[in-house]
Amino acid sequence: MSGTLRIAMWSGPRNISTAMMRSFSSRSDCAVSDEPFYGAFLKASGEQHPMAAETIAAMDCDWHSVLAAQSGEAPGGAPVWYQKHMPHHMVGPVDLRDMPGHRHAFLIRAPERVVASYRAKNELRRSDMLGFARLREYFTIAADLAGEYPPVVDSDAILADPPGVLAKLCDHLGIGWDDVMLSWQKGPHPEDGVWGAHWYDKVNASTGFGNPPGPLPLLDGEYRRVADECREDYEFLARYAIQAD
Repeated sequence: MSGTLRIAMWSGPRNISTAMMRSFSSRSDCAVSDEPFYGAFLKASGEQHPMAAETIAAMDCDWHSVLAAQSGEAPGGAPVWYQKHMPHHMVGPVDLRDMPGHRHAFLIRAPERVVASYRAKNELRRSDMLGFARLREYFTIAADLAGEYPPVVDSDAILADPPGVLAKLCDHLGIGWDDVMLSWQKGPHPEDGVWGAHWYDKVNASTGFGNPPGPLPLLDGEYRRVADECREDYEFLARYAIQAD
């Protein structure tokens, strides 16, 4: 167990986070977990997300029990364990500071892109539903605990140069680059949460990372306000992001 590299990848929703999980799951040395604290978050917060009842019924919703599982033996004894996490889910009695055996990393995306994608899947009422402020908070905590800045990757940079940016991320994480990370099998994967039936249609139709994104989407009204509220935190994190060559 002590030899397992546990990667806690923290991101907000609609942030190619499932594609990143797919990428790591293609590695023969890597197990993956899909938002293990999501059920506990839904039960504690009462948020009415799509498939909330099904998610709560399917998952361990005890914070300490989930933490113990994610800090224990990797599925199948894999030497690398990629865990997809969202900091705004961490509303219970545990947080990043309770995960000293993890290597923390951060995945970001321009808030305008996140807002445009999220509103197509769920009601967007507040900027904190997108997790930018908590992502910045967790980055700062991780940096303080480690005495160095944890790796940050921007979704736009990954889509612009998947092998270049992912190879640098692997180097930061202390694992070798493997070009199998550039592709995966189409369709749902066994590790997906039950909520994937609602949220993962695009990634389920894919076999690799998508094309580089175009211009930022134009937003108005409340959607523009939400994106604007998130931009300062995004720009803070973007200063530390791994850059493509």
